[in-house]
Amino acid sequence: MLAIYRKYRPKKLSELLGQEHIIEVLRNSARQNRFAHAYLFYGSRGSGKTTTARLLAKLVNCEKRIKDEKFREKGEPCNECRACTEIDANQAMDVVEIDAASNRGIDEIRDLKEGIKLSPIYLSKKVFIIDEVHMLTREAFNALLKTLEEPPAHAIFILATTEYEKLPATISSRTQKFNFKKLAIGDILQKLNGVIKTEKIKISDEALELIASLGEGSLRDAESLLDQIASMDSSIELKDVEKIVGKIGHKKTAELAFLILSGDLEGSLAYLSQINEEGYNLVQLTKDLIHYLRRALALNLSPKVEEFYKKELTADNLETLKKHSTLINPERHISLIKSFIRSYSEMRYSPFPIAPLEVAIIENLK
Repeated sequence: MLAIYRKYRPKKLSELLGQEHIIEVLRNSARQNRFAHAYLFYGSRGSGKTTTARLLAKLVNCEKRIKDEKFREKGEPCNECRACTEIDANQAMDVVEIDAASNRGIDEIRDLKEGIKLSPIYLSKKVFIIDEVHMLTREAFNALLKTLEEPPAHAIFILATTEYEKLPATISSRTQKFNFKKLAIGDILQKLNGVIKTEKIKISDEALELIASLGEGSLRDAESLLDQIASMDSSIELKDVEKIVGKIGHKKTAELAFLILSGDLEGSLAYLSQINEEGYNLVQLTKDLIHYLRRALALNLSPKVEEFYKKELTADNLETLKKHSTLINPERHISLIKSFIRSYSEMRYSPFPIAPLEVAIIENLK
C-alpha cells in the first residue's frame, strides 16, 4: 500500500503548498522556455524540495509543453505525455536521482560525470537530482564543481539540501537558488483535510490539529504521522493521538501555562501530576511549555509578532495565546522561562523527569 505522502504528492505546481514565490518563477521559466543549467533548492525538511525537483524535471521534458505554444502559457506539465507519466512513476531513465547521504564519494560523482556526457535516451533533457547535497565529500564537491562550470547543453542539475550553510560558495554561486519555507499550519491542515475526506478517515478536528502541529512545518512528517494513526479502526480522537505520540495537545499545554501565569501553585502542581499520571512525555511537555511562554512573552512586548504566529498556530489557539499574553509580567516571567529552560536540560538525563519541572514551578510560584 502506497504511503499517504507519496500517494498525495503534488503533480502540478499549483498543488504545491506554501511556496508561491518559487512557483511563479518556475512557471515563468516554463512559459518562456528558459531554464537554468543548475538549481539549488534549500530549506527545512518536508517543505517540498524533492517534489519540486521532480515537477521541474517534468516541466523541462513535458512533450505537450514543448510542442503546444498555447498550453505552454499555463506553465504546468500536462501529466499525460510519456515524459510526465514515466517521471511520475520513477521510470524515466533520463531523470537520475542520487541520495548524497549514501552516495557521497568522488567515485559516485565521477560515474555521474560520465553519465552526463551521454545524450538523453528519449527525453529532451537529462535531469540530475542530488538530494542532501551537503553530505558530499570535499573531493566529490570539487569533481561536481568542474561539471557545473561546463555542463553539456542537454543536462540540468537540481541540488537539494536542508543545510545550505554547509555548501561551498563555489557550488552555490553557480546555481539559481530557491529558499523553501516551513509550511504554515493552515496549509498543512488544508492538505490533511483533503486527504481524510478522500481516504474516509474519521478523525476529530483537535486530533488533526495536533498532527499538523507535530509536523513542525513539514507536510511530509504530518502526512506520515496521519498514515500511522489512520490504521486505527475506530474514530480517532485527540486522546488517541496524544497516547500514540506521547505528547499532549495545545489545549492542555495552554491550560498549564494559564495556571502558571496566574500564579496558581496548587493548581499547577495538581495539573502536572495528572499529566504525569496519564503517562505523557514530560520532557516534551516542558519544551512545549517553554515555546508557549516565550510566545506569550513576545506577544506581550511586541503585538506585531502575531503575524508570524498565524503561520504556526490555528486561529483558536492564537486567540487563547493572546489572552494569556495579557497575564505576562516581563520581569517576573523572563526568569520563569529561564528556569524552565534549565529544567528541560536537567530532566532529559534525570531518572525522575518530573522533579526538575516541579521544583522550577514551586521556586517561581511559592
